[in-house]
Amino acid sequence: MLIHELDNIDKQILNDIQWTFPLVDRPFLELVNKYHITEEEIIQRIQKLKDIGIIRQISAIFDTRKLGYKSALVAFAVDKNKIDDVANEINKHPGVSHNYERNHEYNIWFTLAVPPDGDMKADLDKMAALDGVLKYRVLPTLKMYKIGVKLDMVNNDPEKPTPNDKVKNLETKSEKLTERDREYIRQLQKDIEITKEPFKSISENLGITSSELFGKINEYEGIGIMRRFAAILRHRQAGFTANGMIVWKIPEEENIDEKGMKIASFPQVSHCYRRPVYPDWEFNLFSMIHSRTIEAAEKIAKEISTVIGIKNYRILFSSREFKKERVKYFE
Repeated sequence: MLIHELDNIDKQILNDIQWTFPLVDRPFLELVNKYHITEEEIIQRIQKLKDIGIIRQISAIFDTRKLGYKSALVAFAVDKNKIDDVANEINKHPGVSHNYERNHEYNIWFTLAVPPDGDMKADLDKMAALDGVLKYRVLPTLKMYKIGVKLDMVNNDPEKPTPNDKVKNLETKSEKLTERDREYIRQLQKDIEITKEPFKSISENLGITSSELFGKINEYEGIGIMRRFAAILRHRQAGFTANGMIVWKIPEEENIDEKGMKIASFPQVSHCYRRPVYPDWEFNLFSMIHSRTIEAAEKIAKEISTVIGIKNYRILFSSREFKKERVKYFE
């Protein structure tokens, strides 16, 4: 099955489960009334969407820094003849979740997370010593305005996007976790099975009832440890082949937080952060957009530029995906 062969029910299911996944004993039964099809058919459809690679996994999505992990975006400038070798070595680190080649002098971009007792500098020093690495820049998050990929499978890329998302202030202070919390996290980060009662095995592994499990999930979401429980899609397989990192140079006299919140309010923006600058890197605000075509991405960027009144920006498209998976916490 190709992306253009999905019917409207498939697309709507994908929207729903990546936005709000039912936290009940039989979550797929919850969707029956909306689609007027049987629970068995919903399960079959979702399993097929996993089998063909559109759904990556359905699980809890945690906030790395709330768990006490240290993380950063890292840009490597690598000899073009050594890109594959360097990317493969970088991918071996369990804390590397995303790794892309982008159209810039800094041509390898990856995210790195290390546990509370980890040493990010030591790990980066080893990577920077790889044959072919010319220089690198560490770009930690100074301020987070938005995080959360939600690919709209139903509607086409907008001709004129509008900033109508509600954006809230994000608190990233780490929480104190017990060993029991870590047990919950290890279980909840696993991809669920597509069965009538997918949470049953998680509850059994933890030795609790499903009601206790859902209560803990709601607690984690309430304090921000968990962002949401949802389906994660593979962008390219879902038809979103133009994944662009728009980097903005916001002048010092401008209110960068105001600009960041405005950019974050565009539904097409999945991530928005303020990051440090360097003599050879002048962009201090980063935003990720996902669209079906490069032309659509450029239109979105142009409209954002008009709304925030900033003309100095670049779109760094990902030309290759070396790695994309969730970090496995406390394992």
